[in-house]
Amino acid sequence: MVNVRFTRHLVRFFPGLERTEVEGSTVAEVIGALDTKYPGLADYIVDERGTLRRHVNIFVSQEMIHDRQTLSDPVQDGDEMYVFQALSGGSSIK
Repeated sequence: MVNVRFTRHLVRFFPGLERTEVEGSTVAEVIGALDTKYPGLADYIVDERGTLRRHVNIFVSQEMIHDRQTLSDPVQDGDEMYVFQALSGGSSIK
């Protein structure tokens, strides 16, 4: 099982979302398992092609994944996976 943690931002859209454990041998499989547990969650993480969204980062065991296209990075039992949805924007300085 992979232990998955999320930024608090996603809890606004998925109130029951919390640290969870799911099965999977790749990041893509873990995201699929998360979407089964929390229907619709994958849409916030990946686009319609399964590619990681531009403002999302995933870390496995404190290292950013390398494959943002097919999410083929391997995961192992006991790994910690962190899903970060980056905030963008800000103010301009005049």
